[in-house]
Amino acid sequence: MKRILLFIATNLAILLVLSITLRILGIDRILDAEGGGLNYNSLLVFAAVIGFGGSLISLAMSKWSAKHMTGAIVIDIPSNATEGWLVETVRRQAKASGIGMPEIAIYDSPDVNAFATGMNRNEALVAVSTGLLQKMQQDEIEAVLAHEVSHIANGDMVTLALIQGVVNTFVIFLSRIIGHAVDRIVFKTEEEHGPAYMITSIIAEIMLGILASIIVMWFSRQREFRADAGSAKLVGRNKMIAALERLKQQYEPSHLPDKMAAFGISGRKSQIGRLFMSHPPLEERIAALREATH
Repeated sequence: MKRILLFIATNLAILLVLSITLRILGIDRILDAEGGGLNYNSLLVFAAVIGFGGSLISLAMSKWSAKHMTGAIVIDIPSNATEGWLVETVRRQAKASGIGMPEIAIYDSPDVNAFATGMNRNEALVAVSTGLLQKMQQDEIEAVLAHEVSHIANGDMVTLALIQGVVNTFVIFLSRIIGHAVDRIVFKTEEEHGPAYMITSIIAEIMLGILASIIVMWFSRQREFRADAGSAKLVGRNKMIAALERLKQQYEPSHLPDKMAAFGISGRKSQIGRLFMSHPPLEERIAALREATH
């Protein structure tokens, strides 16, 4: 799950920092229509600039954030047969997928997991856990790598950034309207905006951002099916099915940071509900692959 939650968490943090900074600097006062209300046209433009800006900054930071969140170590020169096999396998799959060679990294974790990230499909990152290398067979690892390479080839991170930009725009737009309403109706502020506007807008931005993640999670679930199909095309359906079956047997509660739980291979059911799941249940993914063989 790592890729998406990391992206969303980084995106939300950037939005909050930008919003607070612009408020302190007084830049967002252009949203007032002579102090009497909101200028909705200016607000929409402002929301789009900040919304897409936050999303694109998050995307640009994705590789750096992923490495530091997991402690992943990039393989510059393979030091053993396993590392050599990983590099050559990804190199072969990247060539078959028509993308540039990604960086390959290993991070220390007992989880059976892997992830891919990066803003450029020709300069991406594929990382695997030590747990995956220890608990999966070589054919299964090959299928997992192909799944992550497919994410890169499909341009999932760029598409995610665009979707998140649209979501951010509406989150910022609506949060300012809510802040304005509370400031005027509840606190009876008549001129410009009082402290209640800023405080309410920030709280609304956080809450709406969490709810809006439902849209991003739905997108993520659809892309998982597509990445599974891409892996099946690269290495064969049987290998991908075997990898997913192995995950069902080996899966343990994740030891990765929660913010990194969105673009890995395993996925898990959320206690909050399916709407907030970044991955479809493994059973559904296996069934989709099996049905595709008929």
